[in-house]
Amino acid sequence: MSSGIGGQQAALEQKINEMMQQARVLEVHLNEIIAREEAVSRLLQEARLASSAVQEVQSETEVNSYVPVGVGVHMKVSIPPVKKLLINIGAGVAVEKSREDTINYIESRLKEFEIALKQLMGQKQQVSLRMEQIQLQVNEMVQQATSGRGNLGNPSSNNK
Repeated sequence: MSSGIGGQQAALEQKINEMMQQARVLEVHLNEIIAREEAVSRLLQEARLASSAVQEVQSETEVNSYVPVGVGVHMKVSIPPVKKLLINIGAGVAVEKSREDTINYIESRLKEFEIALKQLMGQKQQVSLRMEQIQLQVNEMVQQATSGRGNLGNPSSNNK
């Protein structure tokens, strides 16, 4: 009879170990999601700043501004009336666009980033929920295992 209980105990411990391993994998995945969420949040903030800057620059007048040149150094420059802007489209390629087209491009990127952020938040919530479920199941199994050990010598414990 005790070998049956010992076998159940070993199977329960194996199941607990498997679930803990699954929780560790989910934790790594959750950390990856959080890192991507932070990166998308930074891109979203950068896009908002770019949108604001492009919208504030007038196309008819010259504007004085400070431009970063690196390591915290800024240089005062005069910006001529802005009619065209360069948009980096990737792989070292840039295209010239009108101010309005640039604003539209930035707004579309903002929407993409917002959608990506919402998706990541949903994934984070799902993974967190699954981790909580696993933790509850493990807690129940540990409680079962400890109560099973305490009742090994008690034959009435099998009637539960």
